[in-house]
Amino acid sequence: MLNPQLIGSVIIDWNKIGRDSYLRDIPAINGVERLSFTNSVTFFVGENGSGKSTLLEAIAIAYGFNPEGGTRNYSFSTYDSHSELCSAIRLSKGIRRAEYGYFLRAESFYNVATKEEEYSRGPGGRPQHFHEKSHGESFLALAQSSFRANGLYLLDEPEAALSPQRQLTLLVEIDRCVKEGSQFIIITHSPILLGLPGAEILSFDHGPIHPCSYEETDSYQVTSMFINNREQILHRLLDE
Repeated sequence: MLNPQLIGSVIIDWNKIGRDSYLRDIPAINGVERLSFTNSVTFFVGENGSGKSTLLEAIAIAYGFNPEGGTRNYSFSTYDSHSELCSAIRLSKGIRRAEYGYFLRAESFYNVATKEEEYSRGPGGRPQHFHEKSHGESFLALAQSSFRANGLYLLDEPEAALSPQRQLTLLVEIDRCVKEGSQFIIITHSPILLGLPGAEILSFDHGPIHPCSYEETDSYQVTSMFINNREQILHRLLDE
């Protein structure tokens, strides 16, 4: 059966990765030869340093996105930090072709927003003023102006700049685009975004990448535990 997603799977050729590469020391990735995407939204979850951004960045570069973010037409670099993984992976694309796409990273958003403003001043462009807004407002505005039907969107911690209310707004935007044929692969620690119905959650904790339920994520468990036991937890953390 043909995969209806824009990216059906990622194949990793470990023969193209050096024997001394740090990639082989990442438990979630090491030894994984294929990762399939069967849902329109896939979340990557896991502790900091578990390999989520490394894999998402490699997927983005293999697809043709600029390493720091933007569309496939962007070409700029302020710091070359991507790993060799991008040259070792092959993307198996589905039966449809994306008409649009965007790679959005919280850590390099300022640079992308700057380029967006520069490009928007060109012929036929609509001038944007992202730096005149707050960080959260500009981040959401860029997402809303960039998300379109039948597109591929790779997002790295999009909640970083957003209030809980704005995270709900982003969740609605993602759902709208999914209903219009788009695909998302998202790294997040947000229990709000992770609650999107129909999404697959892949954990990078405790061994190779594997599916997990919403309730099994640290984002849900820690948030729920803190809300329900705030006084006891704070007493234990701060007074002992």
